[in-house]
Amino acid sequence: MTTTLEGTFVMTAPVNRPATPTTPRLRVLIIEDERDLVEGLVYNLHREGYETIVAHDGKEGLRKAQTHLPDLILLDIMLPGLTGTEILRELRGADRTREIPIIILSARTEETDQVVGFSLGADDYVTKPFSPRVLMQRIKALQRRTEGTTEPGDLVEYLGVRIDRIRHRAFAEDQELDLTPTEFRLLECLLRQPGRAFTRTQLMDASIGEGAIVLERTIDVHIKTLRRKLGSSDLIETVRGVGYRFRETRGA
Repeated sequence: MTTTLEGTFVMTAPVNRPATPTTPRLRVLIIEDERDLVEGLVYNLHREGYETIVAHDGKEGLRKAQTHLPDLILLDIMLPGLTGTEILRELRGADRTREIPIIILSARTEETDQVVGFSLGADDYVTKPFSPRVLMQRIKALQRRTEGTTEPGDLVEYLGVRIDRIRHRAFAEDQELDLTPTEFRLLECLLRQPGRAFTRTQLMDASIGEGAIVLERTIDVHIKTLRRKLGSSDLIETVRGVGYRFRETRGA
């Protein structure tokens, strides 16, 4: 039997036997009040080898995120109890949950909604209705970016700013920075090549993921927040008509 959910979200077969995992196992928390959609998400995630935890309202979702510490969260915005934006603020403001990758699932497609989501620390934004195959690829891409690989140059320092890729920590003048995963990757991209001008598209590919459907204004929001956290507005320079670069020499 075939059941269609959320327009293009399709369940193609019942679950009759355990699926063979095709990706490393991740524990995914789904915070979503549309139960039919949740059913489809659980089915497709299990088929790809992921474990799932489900919450149908905001308060339950926040509690499960804090107690289970999932590897990834799929978060709806319009929820009973607490909204998705309130949950996002809570998770990004706490030491134990600030680095959990979060993908927003929302029927809101306005530019301002996406900008707000990314400014609060979301790692990706997927609009409903969506294809399950596309969502699975977005999850896998986010997983690869979050896990990374160990390579030479895991410690980078320039003009008093230092990043440690292995420990996923960043410092400015020996003060540790409270960065989201996206902000950390954005800073790393700029810091590794000081003086190089990056376009917004290049920075989005490096920090959010190649092929992600986001708005150019999103990178401006991340840069504004990163400048504030660095405690200096001149370390990251605006290159008019191009994008941004990390300052090559210390200012006078």
